Amino acid sequence: MDHPIDTESRRTFLKKTAAAAASLTGVTVATRLWAETGHDHATVLRIVTLPEDTIVKLPPVQWAIQQLQETLTSRGILVELRQGLDSISEECVLVASTQSPAAQQWLADAEITAPTTPESLVLARGKSVRQSVLLAGGTDARGLVYALLELADRARWSADPLAELRQVKRIVQQPANQIRSIARIFASEVEDKTWYYDRSFWQSYLTELALQRFNRFHLSLGLGYDQPIDLSDTYFYFAYPFLVSVPGYDVRATPLSDAERDRNLEMLKFISDEAALRGLHFQLGIWTHAYQWVNSPRANYVIDGLSHETHAAYCRDALTALLKTCPAIGGVTLRIHGESGVPEGSYDFWRTVFDGVTRCGRRVEIDMHAKGIDQKMIESALATGMPVNVSPKFWAEHMGLGYMQGAIRPLEMPPQDEQDNGFFSLSTGSRRFLRYGYGDLLAENRRYGVLHRVWPGTQRLLLWGSPEMAADYGRASNFCGSLGVEWFEPLSFKGRKGSGLPGGRNGYSDLSLRPDGPDFEKYLYSYRLWGRHIYDPDCDPEEWRRWLRKEFHRGAAAVETALSQASQILPLITTAHCPSAANNDYWPEVYTNMSIVDASHPGPYQDTVTPKCFGTVSPLDPEFFSRIDDFAAQLLSGEVSAKHSPIYVAETLEARAQNADRALAEARRKVDDRRGANFRRLAADVMIQNGIGRFFAWKIRAGVLFAVYESTKYRPALEEALKAYHQARSAWAAFAEGARDVYQNDLTFGPENFQRGHWLDRLLAIDKDIRKMEELLKSSADVSSTDHHVAKKAIAAVLHPPREPQRKATPDFHSPPKQFRRGEPVWIEAAPGKSSPELVSVRLHFRHVNQGETWRVVEMEASGVNYRVQIGADYANSPYPLQYYFELRDVKRGAWLWPGLPAAGRAQPYFVIRQA
Repeated sequence: MDHPIDTESRRTFLKKTAAAAASLTGVTVATRLWAETGHDHATVLRIVTLPEDTIVKLPPVQWAIQQLQETLTSRGILVELRQGLDSISEECVLVASTQSPAAQQWLADAEITAPTTPESLVLARGKSVRQSVLLAGGTDARGLVYALLELADRARWSADPLAELRQVKRIVQQPANQIRSIARIFASEVEDKTWYYDRSFWQSYLTELALQRFNRFHLSLGLGYDQPIDLSDTYFYFAYPFLVSVPGYDVRATPLSDAERDRNLEMLKFISDEAALRGLHFQLGIWTHAYQWVNSPRANYVIDGLSHETHAAYCRDALTALLKTCPAIGGVTLRIHGESGVPEGSYDFWRTVFDGVTRCGRRVEIDMHAKGIDQKMIESALATGMPVNVSPKFWAEHMGLGYMQGAIRPLEMPPQDEQDNGFFSLSTGSRRFLRYGYGDLLAENRRYGVLHRVWPGTQRLLLWGSPEMAADYGRASNFCGSLGVEWFEPLSFKGRKGSGLPGGRNGYSDLSLRPDGPDFEKYLYSYRLWGRHIYDPDCDPEEWRRWLRKEFHRGAAAVETALSQASQILPLITTAHCPSAANNDYWPEVYTNMSIVDASHPGPYQDTVTPKCFGTVSPLDPEFFSRIDDFAAQLLSGEVSAKHSPIYVAETLEARAQNADRALAEARRKVDDRRGANFRRLAADVMIQNGIGRFFAWKIRAGVLFAVYESTKYRPALEEALKAYHQARSAWAAFAEGARDVYQNDLTFGPENFQRGHWLDRLLAIDKDIRKMEELLKSSADVSSTDHHVAKKAIAAVLHPPREPQRKATPDFHSPPKQFRRGEPVWIEAAPGKSSPELVSVRLHFRHVNQGETWRVVEMEASGVNYRVQIGADYANSPYPLQYYFELRDVKRGAWLWPGLPAAGRAQPYFVIRQA
């Protein structure tokens, strides 16, 4: 019989294991150390490898075996490491590459077809001649790492680790996305040096990334500012002299000491080596190549010894030195547009820098930020012979819903008369559409990879965790052959632009809420959801629920629902209402109020249309969502738009908040430790997100009602707008007061007042705008330029809206063609079916998968009960895939989109067909 293990014996055993592991291996370690703790018998598990399996011998796999061994040991299970199955008659875990002959035979006997895709994993139980075998297999080293860490994760969070491993039946997974990346930004000397120099932090952080199946880590340097103007904290801004001394150049970051520079390089090597040990690709981001600071008398470091004549050559040689010193660096990310400090169109400069990659003597990826890029720059990078990726922003500098946005805002489209000249010649000229999207990068014949990057604009501080949205992002990230996605981690830009404050990045004023370990531990659930779903959007819910159960026990299901519903609020807001695509200006998480009434004082929102006020703001996806003022005009004119209306958004936000509140109340009843820091942190962040949702729901209603008043001068519309605005204000004040003692009163993500502060600070601007509306009401006369009946009907549609038309079409309404041939016509057909409502029209909206183009609309021809239309051969003669959706209208004047966004706000609202 197995003997239970008391806590003290386990502690003694672990100490001795750590001390002796370097000199003892396998069964010798387990048997001797267990005997030294006073136990003659214990639960034993054998981990078996095959001597001929070369992949298993690679360092990342050996590291993962050690992780599994340490996890099991910590749970009181004796682990023996063995080679070969022949000598074993007991239950065991077989670690093997699925490409090895022995594993292939085992898989064939078990009737399992293992994927051949890199980084795939197999977990399966079967019987060999004399023993029960649990295969932990992978197509390569990373696949094996994921298989082993999955077993470790199960053992860690289960009540009975061995019983849990015995329940593993058959799991076969392969990655949906080739690149699954996390980016961490060094933005503040004050706040970031601590974690940069902390070796234990890096070991735990990088282990967490590998555990959640990220395969890339990007350390970003030089993103502290957008331009080299008015700088104060310039640590790592122009990164090279903070890391290397380059022979032949006397370039220094003054007053940085040589010892600190050498320490920085030593840490960079350590971090990249630790990433490689875990099977992670290490990407170094060098976002700035400016070396002269403009109007920056407060700068803490300046660059000496560099001139215009030596600039490019120094950068080349410094990059080569970095790559040679740190051989585990697998790629470099470069910002090549004007914010890098180098004028756009400086092809000779960048060719020289690219040559620094070539000179390191090994394969290193060149990843270029997409803004301002053109084909000439891409060709310059490709000429190195290195792998080349281009990385556009996903949903501008925000986090929208889980699909590739249907269209960029009109402001991002290139001006007709703009010439390509000046420092930002391309990104403000003919290549403007690449500022905040994928633009024209997704041509079928491209010779570069496309990696989408989720910028830290929408949500930086509050806990995020929606399995549904994570799965949608996982499905969207390989859009039209894209390589995947990179996520700027939570707390990105904390302390940016010299706004760092002592005390770390977590932002809590209540010290009991601060994580015991590194700040990222607050977001363990976010990392788990994001990483697992980007790897496999259809992964087993058990992969995240085991963690929830361990943390919240009976309340786990309610916690999952509460956080999932709350986490869908902010992404919907940024999708439907975007006063600025730039995260510098628009931070909906700690929103600076934009006036409904006064367009002459737009606040920080210059990146929006004129007049600059709440009702004129464009959605971030104007193809599928309506502006507030446009919707109000439609209500008054009787027009019906098939787009999602602002009132639909308001109703959805309120529903999300109500659902989250109910689930959180249930969680409070069921969670064992309601006073525990983990639950209180989560509950506070859900409360804040729910309050933001209610605020925007009521402010959107107020905006529509105000627009109705503006058009009709019907005084009751203004009265109702004011009531709604007061409701919005009450919602904001309630959650802001609740957050008073949770978060610090100055959450710094930049120096401007709209980049820092607290939710309570924002009430001043809300109250100011409400007073303006009150003053307008006092001076308002009830003079209507239109029928009062129309205005009353519009008010009713805002306050008591009918349900939006359901997507009334049968699943077989349309089957997209599997592919099309370039230069040949493409027929699109739809079959409404007898169960569908009587249609009066079906329109096809279509476009190349190119955000630099606008959508086209054509009426589909009725043919009996079906509809069909041809996309002409000339239009199909393009290097791009095609995307399209349907607009349907019925006899009752209902209008809707197909496939559209379902009620939950998820899935891709269009069809895409690729070229043959």
